[in-house]
Amino acid sequence: MGCSFSGLNALYDAVNGGGDVWINENRFRIVRQLGEGGFAYVYLVKEVVNVSSPASSGGRAAVGGGLSKKVKDKSHLSVDGTYAMKKVLIQNNEQLEFVREEIRVSSLFNHSNLLPLLDHAIISVKATQEGSWNHEAYLLFPVHLDGTLLDNSAAMKSKKEFFSTTDVLQIFRQLCAGLKNMHNLDPPYAHNDVKPGNVLLTHRKGHSPLAILMDFGSARPARKQIRSRSEALQLQEWASEHCSAPFRAPELWDCPSHADIDERTDIWSLGCTLYAIMYGVSPFEYALGESGGSLQLAIVNAQIKWPAGPKPPYPEALHQFVTWMLQPQAAVRPHIDDIIIHVDKLISKFSN
Repeated sequence: MGCSFSGLNALYDAVNGGGDVWINENRFRIVRQLGEGGFAYVYLVKEVVNVSSPASSGGRAAVGGGLSKKVKDKSHLSVDGTYAMKKVLIQNNEQLEFVREEIRVSSLFNHSNLLPLLDHAIISVKATQEGSWNHEAYLLFPVHLDGTLLDNSAAMKSKKEFFSTTDVLQIFRQLCAGLKNMHNLDPPYAHNDVKPGNVLLTHRKGHSPLAILMDFGSARPARKQIRSRSEALQLQEWASEHCSAPFRAPELWDCPSHADIDERTDIWSLGCTLYAIMYGVSPFEYALGESGGSLQLAIVNAQIKWPAGPKPPYPEALHQFVTWMLQPQAAVRPHIDDIIIHVDKLISKFSN
């Protein structure tokens, strides 16, 4: 899927007080803002279907309106026409290339536990300076209104609630399935920013929540050969910008001058995320609250602290599972297939 580049692709009248956005040939009405961060804003939008079009005459084609012609997997179409739209303000060529890469990488994946990109457009807009132009990107996704794992954990913490052992394992198992799809590509891709804020949850009555990994802006080919100090420093600098600190693997904090980096950077983040599913935070965030504490030292030395949890507490096997993934030496860290074998055994053992 290539990037669309046309001033006609995403014409919108929001600046004039309206609320409609065109992404290529499909029109969407902004319902409300869902969130924001950096130069990006996320909106709940609803597709506006032309009543005289064939797509509105009933039947399956009505689901998704004009978008149904574009999306191959019809299960991604919304029954009520609502979607999530990410708007990115782009102020320089570096940011433009970053967004184009996110679009390209997103098109590589097709898995029920990875958030699919349904459509996109990049347009040129007049900048404030005379004669200069900036860009705006519009990315369309399925919407999950129950929020992220981070949102849910914060709400549960305020009520002193915890996920059940079964839900912990089932949420984690789904993240493993999504990551396996990325790690099994040729070449393998690392997500590079696995964390609760990038996991969408959808609650299901009588079942564990559906978990979907999102945000592939930092995803890159996983395997890198580092053969000099300058290459090591370059990787560390890139990681400091694209990999969230409390979930960042030790080798991305302090990279040797001779190292083979692979997808097991994600396994470290996955271990931190399993801990966060249980306790609501990364296993190393305690260092931020200590006088003289160092997040980097806590991570590089894998100094894990176990807080008070639910009563009865989580099984010790879950703590051992986290510790297995949080090995500072990447070469002895398990691969995603090893993780899946183990989590399936735990699910079998602890299922209600």
